[in-house]
Amino acid sequence: MATETARSDATGHLTRDDRVGLLRYMLLMRGIEERAMTLYRQGKVPGSFYDGFGQEAVSAGAAFAMGPKDRLCVLHRDLAAHLVRGVTPTRILGQYMGRAGGVTGGRDGNVHFGDWQLGCVGMVSMLPDMMLVATGMAMAFKLRHEQRCALTWFGDGSTSRGDFHEAMNWAGVQKLPVIFVLENNQFAYSTPLEAQFAVDPVHRAESYGFPGWSVDGNDVEAVFEATREARERALAGEGPTLIACETMRMHGHAAHDDMKYVDKERLEEWRRKDPIERQERVLEGLGVDVAAVRAEVAAAIEAGVEEALAMPMPDGATATAGVFCEGEANVLGDGQAPWSGVS
Repeated sequence: MATETARSDATGHLTRDDRVGLLRYMLLMRGIEERAMTLYRQGKVPGSFYDGFGQEAVSAGAAFAMGPKDRLCVLHRDLAAHLVRGVTPTRILGQYMGRAGGVTGGRDGNVHFGDWQLGCVGMVSMLPDMMLVATGMAMAFKLRHEQRCALTWFGDGSTSRGDFHEAMNWAGVQKLPVIFVLENNQFAYSTPLEAQFAVDPVHRAESYGFPGWSVDGNDVEAVFEATREARERALAGEGPTLIACETMRMHGHAAHDDMKYVDKERLEEWRRKDPIERQERVLEGLGVDVAAVRAEVAAAIEAGVEEALAMPMPDGATATAGVFCEGEANVLGDGQAPWSGVS
């Protein structure tokens, strides 16, 4: 089973408004994270802070291709996925600052959140554990004979862990409706690709009996199209797909990391491939007023910041409320998400 390069022509499946929407989600992700970094430096965001600067297309494109009843296991560099599913900038910024109006109501870490009612599963830090969660959800979909799919993201460093191989093996054996999105962002913290593995991880898919596709992770429409095709395979009973998105983490591992281990030539090369600028050029060619889209997004973020700052801190007496399941679990429920993705 040969590894393939995923097709990048999504024009037949994206309307003009869809393509503007993809840009908007990427701009929102970058703008929210830039604003959050400022708030972090002002001492208003507790803990450290992790962002996905430069790899916005991976989460925006993949999430946009999923259906309302599908489920996403979202990681800390995939903010656009939450936005696509309908989480507002206000709630996200409130989450970062530990406010009562944040997604988890002041519980869990600043980038550890997921709104299950919108089909997002809250993340854990031990990567790639969410691959196992997505695989388990896909197993449930299969046993229930439901036309649904699960998707998760993970970094290149995760592919060296046993969890990765366990999830890949089980998904392959059971032909599960799951999509694995590898964010190949060139570094596992400070370890470059060439020091991590002797074979491109995308080739590992074939050893588990399903396709591995490589795609330009800075082309949001290419990521969308690869995910759309993988979802069609999954719903047709053809099993999982590994999509390797080639991108670059343009900021350090976290706010405390100055990334001196990255050479300037590599950064400059990837700066020229900026996913937002690329989509803006596409839309300008279609006659879209990109400046107006940017202004709209900037206004939404500033309004979100003001609303989040006005939120109260959570009541300490409620710290244990909602931490554990109370009543019947509904993570796999049929809640509808308010967004324009695949129907």
